[in-house]
Amino acid sequence: MRSTELAARRQGLPDLPSLAYPAPEGYDEMVAPDGSLRPAWRPFMEQVSTLAPEELTRRWERGLRLLRDSGLAHDVPLDPIFHGDGGRSWALDPFPLLMEPREWRYIECALIQRATVLNAVLADLYGPNHLLNEGQLPPALLHANPGFLRPLHGARPVGKTFLHFYAVDLARAPDGRWWVIDDRTETPTGAGYALENRQIVARVLPEIYHGFNVQRLAPFFMRARETLARLTPRAVETPLMVVWTPGPYNDSHHEHVYLARYLGLTVVEGEDMTTRDDRVYLKTLEGLKPIDVIFRHNEGSYCDPLELRGDSTLGVPGLVGAVHAGTVSVANALGARVAEAPALKPFLPALCRRLLGEDLMMPSVATWWCGQARERSYVCSNLDTLAVRSAFNARSDTTLATPEEREALAADINARPWNYVGQEAVPLSTVPVWHNGALEPLPLVLRVHLVAHDGGYIVMPGGLARVGPGPGLAPGQVARTRGGGTKDVWVLADETVDPVISVRSREETPRRGLRDLPSRVADNTCWLGRYAERCEDTTRLLRKACVLAAENGFGEPELAVVLSIFALLGHLPLESDYTDADIQEEALRAVLRLNADPEEPEGLAAALVNARRTAVAVRDRLSNDTWRAIVQLAQAPLPPPAEEGPLDLESPQGALESLIMPLLALGGLSLDAMTQALSWRFLDIGRRMERSTHLLDLLTGLLMVDDADVGAALNVALDVSDSSMTYRSRYLAPPGVAPTIDLLVCDESNPRALAYQLARLEGHIAKLAPDQAFGLPTEEHRQITGLLSEVRTLDPRRVTLDAEAGPGQVALGELLKRLRGQLGELNHSLTLHYFAHALETSPEMERTGHPDLEAALAARDADRRPEMGPASPGDEETSPGATGVGTEEIVS
Repeated sequence: MRSTELAARRQGLPDLPSLAYPAPEGYDEMVAPDGSLRPAWRPFMEQVSTLAPEELTRRWERGLRLLRDSGLAHDVPLDPIFHGDGGRSWALDPFPLLMEPREWRYIECALIQRATVLNAVLADLYGPNHLLNEGQLPPALLHANPGFLRPLHGARPVGKTFLHFYAVDLARAPDGRWWVIDDRTETPTGAGYALENRQIVARVLPEIYHGFNVQRLAPFFMRARETLARLTPRAVETPLMVVWTPGPYNDSHHEHVYLARYLGLTVVEGEDMTTRDDRVYLKTLEGLKPIDVIFRHNEGSYCDPLELRGDSTLGVPGLVGAVHAGTVSVANALGARVAEAPALKPFLPALCRRLLGEDLMMPSVATWWCGQARERSYVCSNLDTLAVRSAFNARSDTTLATPEEREALAADINARPWNYVGQEAVPLSTVPVWHNGALEPLPLVLRVHLVAHDGGYIVMPGGLARVGPGPGLAPGQVARTRGGGTKDVWVLADETVDPVISVRSREETPRRGLRDLPSRVADNTCWLGRYAERCEDTTRLLRKACVLAAENGFGEPELAVVLSIFALLGHLPLESDYTDADIQEEALRAVLRLNADPEEPEGLAAALVNARRTAVAVRDRLSNDTWRAIVQLAQAPLPPPAEEGPLDLESPQGALESLIMPLLALGGLSLDAMTQALSWRFLDIGRRMERSTHLLDLLTGLLMVDDADVGAALNVALDVSDSSMTYRSRYLAPPGVAPTIDLLVCDESNPRALAYQLARLEGHIAKLAPDQAFGLPTEEHRQITGLLSEVRTLDPRRVTLDAEAGPGQVALGELLKRLRGQLGELNHSLTLHYFAHALETSPEMERTGHPDLEAALAARDADRRPEMGPASPGDEETSPGATGVGTEEIVS
C-alpha cells in the first residue's frame, strides 16, 4: 500500500505528517489511483501545507469551541452539551470536501430532474391517480405505505407544489459515478447543519476559504425564504410564517431553531397553534394570529390527531381541514413521505419517462421490491450479498444479515413481502479526515439539498458530507451512525463569487415592539428566569455553608442559620437543632448530597437541568452571547456529593465558585444582550419573582434563631444577598435589624432588595398591558401596586422580631407572611392571564418549600415566633410546557 507522501514530494509539497495518507483500494475523493492529488485538491493542500500541524490543531481546537458554544448536536433527546454522556456532540472535520464545477453541474441537473419527478408523483398520488390506473405503480406499494395519508387525497397546495424542500443522499461508486442512496421528502434535515458547518470552517481557515472560489450558501437560503413567502394563501404584505418543530426533545431541534433565526421566522410547537373555522392560528399574548405558511419539521402522520394519528400530542387538530380549505400552506405538503420510500426506487426510471419523457440521469442504488414475485425470489436467494431493509422507511438501516439471521429473515419476507426491499451493498468512496494530527481515509455519504423556486428547483451549492467512524460501513450506517462526523462541502466556481451576500432581498419597514409572542414561549422564558435565579441563590447559600464550615468548623451560630434556611427550603428536617456541631456536619453532608442529585426537585442539580431544558425550548429568543453563557453554565462541574469519611469541603467550594461566574454572566447578559421585548420582560419577571421569594426565605432565618444569634442571622442574610459590603460602607457597625431591613427590603437602589424587585415587576406589568379597556388596570397591576406601596411605606425602625407587635410596631413574621401571600396571588394572576394554556402543574418544576413549616415554627418557639405561611409563592406556580431574526450579512 502506497502513501501520498511520495506523490506530495514529487509535486513539490512539504513532507508533512498530515500528508502521510494511505492510498485506499477504492475511489478516494482526494487521491487518484496513481497516488497523485486530484486537480481540485492540489491548490488546497498547497495552502494547508503552509500551516504546521500544531497550528492546524490549535485552529481546530478553536473550531471545537465554536461548536460547543453553538450547542450544535444531533440525534440526541437534548443537546449532549447539557447531558454529558447522554448524547453525542456534533463532530465536524476541518478539511472540506472539494467539488469541481463540471462535476457539480451534472449533480445539479440530475437532482433537479429527480425532484421534479418526485413532485409529479406526489401530485398524481394525491390527485388523479393516473400512475395506479395505468399500472405504472402496484397498488400495494401505495396502500401498504404508512407514509400515504389518505385524508390528504384531493388537497391542492398553493402553486401545485408538494415537494418544496428535498434532500438526497449520494454515494460514489468505485468507478467514480454518483448513485442515489436515499431520498428525503418528508422533513429533509441537514441544510441548517451545512450552513453552520460552513460558518465555522470559514472562521477557522479564513485565508484558505477566501483564497478559493467557493460558491456561497446564502443565495440558496434567500431563495428558500422567497419560496415560503410565495406560498401565502392570502394577499398580505407581511405573512406570518412559522417553523414547526416537535420540540427540544427532537434530534434536529437545534437545526430547526437555527434555520428559523437565520430566515427570520417564528419557531412554534403544536401547542402554540389552534384552528378556528378551517384556519390555523398562532396563540399569542395578544390573541389569535392567522398563520399563512408552516415550514414543518413534524412527521406528517403526527400533524393532526383529529384526522391522522389520534395518539399524537404534537399535532394541531383540524390542520387537515385547513389544508383542504386552502387557508394555510404547509411545506412540505402533508403526505410527502410516500415519495421517499425505498420501494419506489426501482420504478423511478419508468416514471421519469412517463412523466417527463426523459431518461433518469442519476441512477438509484440497485433495489428490488419484494412485493413482486420475481424480485422477492431474487432477494431471498441472495441474502448473503444484499442488504434487506424496510420498503417504506428511508431511515431504516441497510445492513447485511448474518448467517444466523437469514433463515428467519427469508420467512418474514415471504410472510410480508410488501414490507421489504433488497439493495445492493454499495462500496463507498473515502475522503480525508483530520484525526490525531494526521489525515486518514473514511467512507463518505453526501447529502444535497434543493428548494422549489419559480416553477423549478434550485440546488444548494454545497451540502452535508457525512463520514463514518471506520471503513466497511453501509451508506445508511454512515448517515446515521454514532461516532462519525461531518464535513463542509466546497463547490468551486468558474467565475468569481461575491464574498458577502445579503440574506434579505428587500428592505423592511422599521418595526418595534412586536407583541406576537406565543404564550408557551412567555411561559418558558419566565421559568428560565426563575430557574437561573434559583440556581444562583442556591449556589450562594451552599457556598456560604461550605465557607463557614471550612473556616470556623462546626458548631457556629451562622452555620446553624444557613442550615435552618435549607430546612425552610425543604432540604432538611425543620425539627432538628442545627446548633449542635455533630448535627451540623451530618446536615451539611445531607445538603451536599441532595443538591448534587438531579432527581431531587428542590436541589441545585435539578434547577440547573430545568434551566437548561427551558433554555433549549426558547433558544431562538436568546442572543448568541446569552446562549454561550448557558453552555458554559452547563459545562461547569457540580459540587460533588459528600462521601463517607471526613467531609471534603474544598471540592464543593471550587465547584460552586465555578458556577457563580457563568450564573452572573447569564444574569448580566439577560439584561444587556436581549432586546427589551416581551420575551425579555417575562424572563426578568421570572428572575424578580424568584429573587423576592429567596429574600423572604433569608429574612425568615431571623425568626428561627434565639435572640443571642440574631446578629449571626443578619450576617448570613447580608452576605448571601451580596449586600455585606454596602452595609459596612454605609454603617461602619455590626448589622442591626432596622438597617438590615432597610437595605434588604426598602432600599430601591439596592438591586438585591425586595423593593427593587417589586419596582421592576411593576414596570414590566405596566408594559405588558398598556391599553386596557376603559383605562382600567389589570388584576396583576393592582396587586403589584399594592405590594410596592406597602414596602415603600414601611418604616424599618418599627419592625420587630417579636411575635406580638406593640403599638406602632410591625411584626416581621406577620410582614413576611403577608408579603409571601401577596407574591403568591400575583404569580397566580400572571399565570391565569398569560400562561392559561399551561395550567397543569408539574411536580418537578414547582417549589413548594417544606410542608410542615408552620407547625415546626410554632413548636420551635411558640411564645415568640408567629405562625408562618408557605415557604414560597410557588404553590400557585405552573410548569412550562419560540420570531427569530436572520443574519443580515454572512460569509457563507
